[in-house]
Amino acid sequence: MKLDEFFVTGEPLIYGGMVAIVLVTSAIIFILTYFKKWKWLWQEWLTTVDHKKIGIMYILSALAMLFRGGMDALMMRAQLAVPNWNFLNAQHYNEIFTTHGTVMIIFMAMPFLIGLMNIVVPLQIGARDFAFPFVNAISFWSFFFGAMLFNISFVIGGSPDAGWTSYTPLAGAAMSPGPGENFYLLGLQLAGIGTLATGINLMVTILKMRAPGMKMFQMPIFTWSSLITCFIIIFAFPILTIALALLTIDRIFGSQFFTLTGEGLPMMWANLFWMWGHPEVYIVILPAFGIFSEVISTFAHKRLFGYNAMVWSIIIIAGLSFLVWVHHFFTMGAGAFVNSVFSVSTMLIAVPTGVKIFNWLGTLYKSKIEFSTAMLWALAFVPSFVIGGVTGVMLGMASADYQFHNSYFLIAHFHYVLIAGTVFACFAGLTYWYPKMFGLKLNERLGKWAFWFFLIGFHVCFLPQYFIGWDGMPRRIFYIMPEWFTLNFISTIGAFGMGIGFAIFIYNVYYSYRYSPREETGDAWGGRTLEWATPTPVPPYNFATLPEVHQLDAFMEMKEKGETTFEEKKLQPIHMPNNSGKPFIMMLILFFASFALVFEWIPLAAIFLAGGFIMMIIRSFDYDEGYHISVAEIKRLERERRGLDHE
Repeated sequence: MKLDEFFVTGEPLIYGGMVAIVLVTSAIIFILTYFKKWKWLWQEWLTTVDHKKIGIMYILSALAMLFRGGMDALMMRAQLAVPNWNFLNAQHYNEIFTTHGTVMIIFMAMPFLIGLMNIVVPLQIGARDFAFPFVNAISFWSFFFGAMLFNISFVIGGSPDAGWTSYTPLAGAAMSPGPGENFYLLGLQLAGIGTLATGINLMVTILKMRAPGMKMFQMPIFTWSSLITCFIIIFAFPILTIALALLTIDRIFGSQFFTLTGEGLPMMWANLFWMWGHPEVYIVILPAFGIFSEVISTFAHKRLFGYNAMVWSIIIIAGLSFLVWVHHFFTMGAGAFVNSVFSVSTMLIAVPTGVKIFNWLGTLYKSKIEFSTAMLWALAFVPSFVIGGVTGVMLGMASADYQFHNSYFLIAHFHYVLIAGTVFACFAGLTYWYPKMFGLKLNERLGKWAFWFFLIGFHVCFLPQYFIGWDGMPRRIFYIMPEWFTLNFISTIGAFGMGIGFAIFIYNVYYSYRYSPREETGDAWGGRTLEWATPTPVPPYNFATLPEVHQLDAFMEMKEKGETTFEEKKLQPIHMPNNSGKPFIMMLILFFASFALVFEWIPLAAIFLAGGFIMMIIRSFDYDEGYHISVAEIKRLERERRGLDHE
């Protein structure tokens, strides 16, 4: 293979990307070397099995992916701002809308929420760690290397260009030759293994490691939403794993599962993809509902209204999410009866979702609302999400879908749902739990500037797209007609407004690190749940003494009784797992195996796969039993972090 066949050439934007990658990588290497931080990086982060540090790495990776996916979006909006502009050619545009959708769903939204779950859920249930800390580390590195494999495609080999759904036969070897689609298949496969393992790990943690006395219906609502999300992951992701494997075998080994020749079934891919894909929407929405519930309850200074109804509505939504996938192809000729069944099941989801809206409004009713930045994100979510939800019901009507199908009306709908529902929640959750993660609050003034730029930009960007869709503009086109200019131009202005909001949010992280005072109470917002009972920064063992739970909002009860999670008379040595470099090395080897498969270098891929199996065998003979933190060390840490040394 020649060098110009290996690297992507001929595109000025790609050359700019290559230069940026070289500069950023060189800067990171220089900083780590100059400040002698390589050992610190390895011992504290790359080998960690601490759920809190793993959660932070998930969130940092997701923010980087939000930047990448956001840049893709801005390039698309720039191309569509004016008629007949050739900022991007058709092929480059196809690649960018493919990577934008894939990055935002798989490598941004889901890992961001899993990062918050990693940090918060064990703390909320009074646990000292995940059930399987080693597996948790494997999950993260699986996601990370999957994301890296997918992202290097734009400079090495070429990006996938068949849309984030990669419908066959378009995504097959005949119509999409080259490594682009292989990057998609193997990047998602590698990351998906980690997501499935996280789902199992977190589900076991919640079911088996709750604090003494904590019953299922006394769990915080974010933990409930995380538990239900884990069930969806466990049932949905194996479907994706199988579908990706079959299409990979089709492309690399010449089988005929999804081809038009050899009695393959292209429609089977669409069915398998959406049997995973529609539950996937709820994997990124249900935890967001949990975040908004926690934020609204805390800053309304009230117990969550209708807690039981909220839990049951989450469960019902999760069940219905598996019964609606056919609404993605109402127009493909399934027949009136089939379309009717899936139309009704789709619209039924509006019922439990509506229940939750009334629960949030009921919590706000006659409350003393504190308009913090996190609360603003939560309040903005409610009307924005309702707009997306109502237009979703319109699309759920099979007869109406024939009009809206593949138009910009659909684009506006799912961005109203996913940005208002998930991205707002990511910002709200990060702002809300930031003091627990880093020991300081984000600056409120900068946070509100970021919020208003992003919110106004969001509505300016996507509200016009409903009208463009009604006017007949189809999705997935790289040029616009002159009559669609005005609304598209307004939409592009809104997209750049969102970009400014995101830039201010990131600057706020730097500004707060430099200037915000340390948060020393551990209870930054007057919280109601157990994560606020720990000191800040949270010690490796989370809780010096495990709390006993008798009701919902366990920390409120503890505060009323004057109890803490640091009772010196009850202290005992705490068992903790040792850090390990095996998860990093194991997933790095599988990354190289996947990279070799992308280019169909089968012998090399086989060698790396064998290396992965050898690592698994080595792990199976690993008898490391961890270590114990002594009582004296626990006392020292707790007294120091609770500010008790001066007493």
